Amino acid sequence: MKSIIKYPMLFLFGGSIYYLLEIIFRGYSFPAMAVCGGLCFIICGVINERSRCMPLVLQQLIAASGITVIEFISGLILNVWLGLNMWDYSNMPGNVLGQICPQFMILWFFLSAVGIILDDVIRWRLFGEEKPHYHLFKKGHHRK
Repeated sequence: MKSIIKYPMLFLFGGSIYYLLEIIFRGYSFPAMAVCGGLCFIICGVINERSRCMPLVLQQLIAASGITVIEFISGLILNVWLGLNMWDYSNMPGNVLGQICPQFMILWFFLSAVGIILDDVIRWRLFGEEKPHYHLFKKGHHRK
């Protein structure tokens, strides 16, 4: 039963946290952002499922890249195609079509560490998966 609810629960948790963070820092959010946040949280969690000894920095790089791709695709659909204007990075240096920019990719890099660790703790405490431990840069021993 636990395995059936694991991913929906992780998705809802990540989406809810992201939605709340947007309300705290921007003063508002959109339901679509909860969906994006849920997808991003899932990405943070599945990165190390096959290789439990992947350095945290590498996990963060992969997560930040995945989050940026989700943000770009979501932006093209929601902002450009549907015209919802949920965000606009046009005034940011290095932006791509006003939907992504290097500054936010750096932010996603640092926030992904929080997402990775939260996901691992939830999986360990609620779903009985391996207890997490981390190394930053080089490959170490498997988690125990």
